[in-house]
Amino acid sequence: MKKTTIALLAALSLSSSLSFADYPTKDIQGIIQWGAGGSTDTVMRSITPHVEKELGTSIILTNKTGGVGAIATKFVDAKNADGYTLLMGAENPQMYKILGLSDIDYSDMIAINVLARGTPIIVANNDAPFNNMQELIDYTKAHPGEVKFGSTGPGGLTSIVTAMLDSQVKLDYISIPYNGDGPALTALQGGAIDVMPAVLGATIEQIKAGRMKAISLVDVESSKLLPDLAPITDTLPGMKSYLPWGPFFGVFVKKGTPDEAVEKLQAAFQKAAFNSDFVDLMQKRGFTIMNISGDEANYFLDAYRSTSSWLVHDAGFSKFSPEEFGIRKP
Repeated sequence: MKKTTIALLAALSLSSSLSFADYPTKDIQGIIQWGAGGSTDTVMRSITPHVEKELGTSIILTNKTGGVGAIATKFVDAKNADGYTLLMGAENPQMYKILGLSDIDYSDMIAINVLARGTPIIVANNDAPFNNMQELIDYTKAHPGEVKFGSTGPGGLTSIVTAMLDSQVKLDYISIPYNGDGPALTALQGGAIDVMPAVLGATIEQIKAGRMKAISLVDVESSKLLPDLAPITDTLPGMKSYLPWGPFFGVFVKKGTPDEAVEKLQAAFQKAAFNSDFVDLMQKRGFTIMNISGDEANYFLDAYRSTSSWLVHDAGFSKFSPEEFGIRKP
Protein backbone atom coordinates (compact mmCIF):
# COMPACT_ATOMS: atom_id res chain seq x y z
CA MET A 1 0.00 0.00 0.00
CA LYS A 2 2.81 2.38 0.93
CA LYS A 3 4.67 1.64 -2.31
CA THR A 4 1.48 2.19 -4.30
CA THR A 5 0.91 5.58 -2.66
CA ILE A 6 4.47 6.70 -3.33
CA ALA A 7 4.22 5.58 -6.95
CA LEU A 8 0.93 7.45 -7.37
CA LEU A 9 2.37 10.65 -5.93
CA ALA A 10 5.42 10.34 -8.18
CA ALA A 11 3.19 9.86 -11.21
CA LEU A 12 1.09 12.90 -10.30
CA SER A 13 4.24 14.99 -9.80
CA LEU A 14 5.61 13.91 -13.18
CA SER A 15 2.26 14.61 -14.85
CA SER A 16 2.15 18.11 -13.32
CA SER A 17 5.73 18.80 -14.41
CA LEU A 18 4.99 17.68 -17.96
CA SER A 19 1.80 19.77 -18.12
CA PHE A 20 3.69 22.94 -17.22
CA ALA A 21 6.43 22.08 -19.68
CA ASP A 22 3.69 22.61 -22.29
CA TYR A 23 2.43 25.82 -20.66
CA PRO A 24 0.30 27.58 -21.75
CA THR A 25 -2.34 25.13 -22.93
CA LYS A 26 -5.31 27.49 -22.63
CA ASP A 27 -6.22 31.18 -22.54
CA ILE A 28 -4.69 33.36 -19.82
CA GLN A 29 -6.68 35.90 -17.79
CA GLY A 30 -5.17 39.37 -17.40
CA ILE A 31 -6.75 41.32 -14.53
CA ILE A 32 -6.12 45.08 -14.83
CA GLN A 33 -6.31 46.93 -11.50
CA TRP A 34 -7.69 50.15 -12.94
CA GLY A 35 -10.41 51.27 -15.36
CA ALA A 36 -10.39 51.59 -19.12
CA GLY A 37 -8.53 54.51 -20.64
CA GLY A 38 -6.15 55.10 -17.75
CA SER A 39 -2.38 54.77 -17.78
CA THR A 40 -2.28 51.19 -16.41
CA ASP A 41 -4.87 50.11 -18.96
CA THR A 42 -2.93 51.78 -21.78
CA VAL A 43 0.35 50.06 -20.91
CA MET A 44 -1.23 46.61 -20.51
CA ARG A 45 -3.36 46.72 -23.64
CA SER A 46 -0.37 47.96 -25.64
CA ILE A 47 1.96 45.10 -24.72
CA THR A 48 -0.56 42.24 -24.58
CA PRO A 49 -0.79 41.52 -28.36
CA HIS A 50 3.00 41.11 -28.50
CA VAL A 51 2.99 38.78 -25.48
CA GLU A 52 0.20 36.70 -27.02
CA LYS A 53 2.34 36.22 -30.12
CA GLU A 54 5.25 34.97 -27.99
CA LEU A 55 3.12 32.59 -25.93
CA GLY A 56 0.91 31.38 -28.75
CA THR A 57 -2.30 31.89 -26.79
CA SER A 58 -4.85 34.59 -25.98
CA ILE A 59 -4.73 36.84 -22.90
CA ILE A 60 -8.28 37.88 -21.98
CA LEU A 61 -8.10 41.32 -20.37
CA THR A 62 -10.57 42.41 -17.72
CA ASN A 63 -10.67 45.73 -15.87
CA LYS A 64 -11.50 45.08 -12.22
CA THR A 65 -11.65 48.35 -10.30
CA GLY A 66 -12.21 49.23 -6.66
CA GLY A 67 -10.31 49.57 -3.40
CA VAL A 68 -7.40 51.44 -5.01
CA GLY A 69 -6.65 48.25 -6.96
CA ALA A 70 -7.05 45.98 -3.91
CA ILE A 71 -10.13 44.24 -5.38
CA ALA A 72 -8.13 43.05 -8.40
CA THR A 73 -5.15 42.07 -6.23
CA LYS A 74 -7.27 39.96 -3.89
CA PHE A 75 -9.07 38.40 -6.86
CA VAL A 76 -5.79 37.18 -8.37
CA ASP A 77 -4.51 36.01 -4.98
CA ALA A 78 -7.65 33.87 -4.57
CA LYS A 79 -7.01 32.04 -7.86
CA ASN A 80 -4.84 28.95 -8.36
CA ALA A 81 -1.10 29.56 -8.58
CA ASP A 82 -0.93 28.12 -12.08
CA GLY A 83 0.13 31.04 -14.28
CA TYR A 84 -3.28 31.42 -15.89
CA THR A 85 -4.30 34.54 -13.94
CA LEU A 86 -2.07 37.61 -14.21
CA LEU A 87 -2.31 40.73 -12.10
CA MET A 88 -1.64 43.75 -14.29
CA GLY A 89 -1.15 46.59 -11.88
CA ALA A 90 0.43 49.85 -10.89
CA GLU A 91 2.33 51.00 -7.82
CA ASN A 92 -0.60 51.04 -5.38
CA PRO A 93 -0.19 47.63 -3.67
CA GLN A 94 3.15 48.71 -2.23
CA MET A 95 1.22 50.93 0.21
CA TYR A 96 -1.67 48.55 0.98
CA LYS A 97 -0.30 47.23 4.25
CA ILE A 98 0.41 50.58 5.90
CA LEU A 99 -2.93 51.95 4.66
CA GLY A 100 -4.85 48.95 5.96
CA LEU A 101 -6.28 48.17 2.52
CA SER A 102 -4.94 44.62 2.26
CA ASP A 103 -2.44 42.25 3.83
CA ILE A 104 -1.00 41.57 0.35
CA ASP A 105 1.56 43.61 -1.55
CA TYR A 106 3.98 42.78 -4.37
CA SER A 107 6.43 41.17 -1.94
CA ASP A 108 3.81 38.40 -1.64
CA MET A 109 3.74 37.82 -5.39
CA ILE A 110 6.18 36.98 -8.20
CA ALA A 111 7.14 39.81 -10.53
CA ILE A 112 6.82 38.70 -14.14
CA ASN A 113 7.94 42.11 -15.41
CA VAL A 114 8.06 45.70 -14.18
CA LEU A 115 7.42 47.16 -17.60
CA ALA A 116 7.64 50.90 -17.30
CA ARG A 117 7.43 53.89 -15.03
CA GLY A 118 5.82 57.25 -15.54
CA THR A 119 6.47 60.85 -14.60
CA PRO A 120 3.77 62.65 -12.58
CA ILE A 121 2.30 65.88 -13.86
CA ILE A 122 -0.25 68.31 -12.46
CA VAL A 123 -2.95 69.24 -14.95
CA ALA A 124 -5.98 71.52 -14.73
CA ASN A 125 -9.26 72.25 -16.43
CA ASN A 126 -8.78 74.85 -19.16
CA ASP A 127 -11.02 77.31 -17.30
CA ALA A 128 -9.17 77.00 -13.99
CA PRO A 129 -7.99 80.44 -12.75
CA PHE A 130 -4.32 79.45 -12.57
CA ASN A 131 -1.73 78.53 -15.19
CA ASN A 132 1.36 77.44 -13.26
CA MET A 133 2.34 76.00 -9.91
CA GLN A 134 2.81 79.29 -8.09
CA GLU A 135 -0.56 80.55 -9.31
CA LEU A 136 -2.19 77.29 -8.18
CA ILE A 137 -0.69 77.67 -4.70
CA ASP A 138 -1.65 81.34 -4.44
CA TYR A 139 -5.22 80.77 -5.66
CA THR A 140 -5.81 77.78 -3.37
CA LYS A 141 -4.55 79.74 -0.37
CA ALA A 142 -6.80 82.67 -1.28
CA HIS A 143 -9.83 80.37 -1.73
CA PRO A 144 -9.57 77.72 1.03
CA GLY A 145 -11.83 74.70 0.64
CA GLU A 146 -12.88 75.63 -2.90
CA VAL A 147 -10.42 74.07 -5.35
CA LYS A 148 -11.43 70.52 -6.32
CA PHE A 149 -8.55 68.04 -6.65
CA GLY A 150 -9.20 64.75 -8.44
CA SER A 151 -7.96 61.64 -6.62
CA THR A 152 -7.58 57.91 -7.23
CA GLY A 153 -7.71 57.14 -3.51
CA PRO A 154 -5.15 56.55 -0.75
CA GLY A 155 -1.94 54.97 -1.95
CA GLY A 156 -2.45 56.09 -5.54
CA LEU A 157 -0.26 58.52 -7.44
CA THR A 158 -2.44 61.47 -6.48
CA SER A 159 -2.10 60.75 -2.77
CA ILE A 160 1.69 60.47 -2.99
CA VAL A 161 2.02 63.71 -4.96
CA THR A 162 -0.29 65.58 -2.59
CA ALA A 163 1.70 64.17 0.35
CA MET A 164 4.84 65.61 -1.22
CA LEU A 165 3.07 68.95 -1.69
CA ASP A 166 1.82 68.89 1.89
CA SER A 167 5.40 68.52 3.12
CA GLN A 168 6.25 71.82 1.41
CA VAL A 169 3.10 73.95 1.54
CA LYS A 170 -0.22 73.64 3.40
CA LEU A 171 -3.19 73.84 1.05
CA ASP A 172 -6.88 73.56 1.91
CA TYR A 173 -8.72 71.89 -0.99
CA ILE A 174 -11.48 69.35 -1.68
CA SER A 175 -10.40 65.83 -2.69
CA ILE A 176 -12.80 63.98 -5.00
CA PRO A 177 -12.10 60.25 -5.57
CA TYR A 178 -12.44 58.32 -8.84
CA ASN A 179 -11.84 54.70 -9.89
CA GLY A 180 -8.69 55.46 -11.87
CA ASP A 181 -7.09 58.34 -13.70
CA GLY A 182 -9.14 57.68 -16.85
CA PRO A 183 -12.50 58.65 -15.24
CA ALA A 184 -10.83 61.43 -13.24
CA LEU A 185 -9.28 63.05 -16.30
CA THR A 186 -12.63 62.84 -18.11
CA ALA A 187 -14.19 64.63 -15.14
CA LEU A 188 -11.42 67.23 -15.28
CA GLN A 189 -12.15 68.02 -18.91
CA GLY A 190 -15.84 68.31 -18.10
CA GLY A 191 -15.25 70.75 -15.26
CA ALA A 192 -16.31 68.46 -12.40
CA ILE A 193 -12.86 68.94 -10.84
CA ASP A 194 -10.32 71.73 -11.21
CA VAL A 195 -6.92 70.07 -10.94
CA MET A 196 -5.42 66.60 -10.92
CA PRO A 197 -2.01 65.03 -10.28
CA ALA A 198 -1.73 62.35 -12.97
CA VAL A 199 0.78 60.57 -15.19
CA LEU A 200 2.36 62.38 -18.11
CA GLY A 201 1.63 59.38 -20.33
CA ALA A 202 -2.11 59.56 -19.59
CA THR A 203 -2.38 63.30 -20.23
CA ILE A 204 0.07 64.21 -23.01
CA GLU A 205 -2.40 63.70 -25.87
CA GLN A 206 -5.14 65.74 -24.16
CA ILE A 207 -2.69 68.53 -23.36
CA LYS A 208 -1.45 68.69 -26.95
CA ALA A 209 -5.05 68.64 -28.20
CA GLY A 210 -5.90 71.57 -25.93
CA ARG A 211 -8.44 69.65 -23.82
CA MET A 212 -6.63 70.44 -20.54
CA LYS A 213 -3.65 72.51 -19.46
CA ALA A 214 -0.40 71.51 -17.84
CA ILE A 215 0.45 73.24 -14.56
CA SER A 216 3.74 71.63 -13.51
CA LEU A 217 5.86 68.54 -14.10
CA VAL A 218 6.54 66.69 -10.86
CA ASP A 219 10.22 66.18 -11.56
CA VAL A 220 13.58 67.90 -11.22
CA GLU A 221 13.85 68.82 -14.90
CA SER A 222 11.62 69.47 -17.89
CA SER A 223 10.45 66.79 -20.31
CA LYS A 224 11.31 66.86 -24.00
CA LEU A 225 7.63 66.19 -24.66
CA LEU A 226 6.66 69.46 -22.92
CA PRO A 227 9.90 71.48 -22.95
CA ASP A 228 8.22 74.73 -21.89
CA LEU A 229 6.62 73.25 -18.78
CA ALA A 230 8.60 74.06 -15.65
CA PRO A 231 9.47 71.29 -13.19
CA ILE A 232 7.82 71.62 -9.79
CA THR A 233 11.20 72.11 -8.10
CA ASP A 234 11.41 75.56 -9.70
CA THR A 235 8.57 76.62 -7.39
CA LEU A 236 9.11 74.17 -4.52
CA PRO A 237 12.86 73.37 -4.37
CA GLY A 238 12.34 71.23 -1.27
CA MET A 239 10.64 68.64 -3.48
CA LYS A 240 14.10 67.61 -4.73
CA SER A 241 14.44 65.33 -1.71
CA TYR A 242 11.64 63.11 -3.13
CA LEU A 243 12.32 63.33 -6.84
CA PRO A 244 12.63 61.86 -9.36
CA TRP A 245 9.70 59.61 -8.42
CA GLY A 246 6.96 58.09 -10.47
CA PRO A 247 4.35 55.38 -10.72
CA PHE A 248 5.17 52.06 -12.31
CA PHE A 249 3.30 49.36 -14.19
CA GLY A 250 3.96 45.66 -13.85
CA VAL A 251 2.67 42.12 -14.30
CA PHE A 252 2.56 39.66 -11.38
CA VAL A 253 1.47 36.12 -10.53
CA LYS A 254 0.65 34.41 -7.29
CA LYS A 255 3.51 32.90 -5.31
CA GLY A 256 3.71 29.16 -5.82
CA THR A 257 3.26 29.42 -9.58
CA PRO A 258 5.43 26.68 -11.17
CA ASP A 259 8.86 27.81 -12.33
CA GLU A 260 8.18 26.64 -15.89
CA ALA A 261 5.18 28.99 -16.18
CA VAL A 262 7.00 31.89 -14.54
CA GLU A 263 10.01 31.53 -16.82
CA LYS A 264 7.89 31.39 -19.97
CA LEU A 265 5.88 34.44 -18.92
CA GLN A 266 9.01 36.40 -18.02
CA ALA A 267 10.64 35.55 -21.34
CA ALA A 268 7.51 36.50 -23.31
CA PHE A 269 7.03 39.87 -21.58
CA GLN A 270 10.73 40.70 -21.79
CA LYS A 271 10.77 40.11 -25.54
CA ALA A 272 7.45 41.91 -26.07
CA ALA A 273 8.77 45.00 -24.27
CA PHE A 274 11.42 45.33 -26.99
CA ASN A 275 8.77 45.40 -29.74
CA SER A 276 9.15 48.61 -31.74
CA ASP A 277 5.42 49.42 -31.64
CA PHE A 278 5.36 49.16 -27.85
CA VAL A 279 8.58 51.16 -27.49
CA ASP A 280 7.31 53.91 -29.80
CA LEU A 281 4.03 54.26 -27.93
CA MET A 282 5.74 54.39 -24.54
CA GLN A 283 8.14 57.09 -25.75
CA LYS A 284 5.34 59.16 -27.29
CA ARG A 285 3.39 58.95 -24.03
CA GLY A 286 6.35 59.89 -21.85
CA PHE A 287 6.76 56.50 -20.16
CA THR A 288 10.24 55.15 -19.37
CA ILE A 289 10.58 51.47 -20.26
CA MET A 290 12.14 49.40 -17.45
CA ASN A 291 11.58 45.79 -18.61
CA ILE A 292 12.98 44.14 -15.46
CA SER A 293 12.21 40.92 -13.59
CA GLY A 294 13.82 38.63 -11.03
CA ASP A 295 16.21 40.13 -8.48
CA GLU A 296 16.36 43.46 -10.32
CA ALA A 297 12.58 43.85 -10.14
CA ASN A 298 12.52 42.80 -6.47
CA TYR A 299 15.18 45.38 -5.58
CA PHE A 300 13.22 48.11 -7.38
CA LEU A 301 9.94 47.12 -5.75
CA ASP A 302 11.49 47.07 -2.28
CA ALA A 303 13.04 50.51 -2.75
CA TYR A 304 9.77 51.92 -4.07
CA ARG A 305 7.80 50.50 -1.14
CA SER A 306 10.31 51.95 1.30
CA THR A 307 10.28 55.49 -0.13
CA SER A 308 6.52 55.72 -0.73
CA SER A 309 5.43 54.05 2.52
CA TRP A 310 7.51 56.33 4.70
CA LEU A 311 6.43 59.37 2.71
CA VAL A 312 2.77 58.47 3.25
CA HIS A 313 3.40 57.69 6.93
CA ASP A 314 5.27 60.96 7.57
CA ALA A 315 2.45 62.86 5.85
CA GLY A 316 0.11 61.46 8.50
CA PHE A 317 -2.35 59.39 6.48
CA SER A 318 -1.08 55.84 6.99
CA LYS A 319 -3.03 53.53 9.29
CA PHE A 320 0.05 51.60 10.41
CA SER A 321 3.74 52.38 10.71
CA PRO A 322 5.97 50.85 8.02
CA GLU A 323 8.05 49.45 10.87
CA GLU A 324 5.24 47.01 11.69
CA PHE A 325 5.87 45.30 8.36
CA GLY A 326 9.64 45.51 8.41
CA ILE A 327 9.70 48.22 5.74
CA ARG A 328 13.06 49.92 6.01
CA LYS A 329 13.50 53.68 6.03
CA PRO A 330 14.99 55.03 2.79
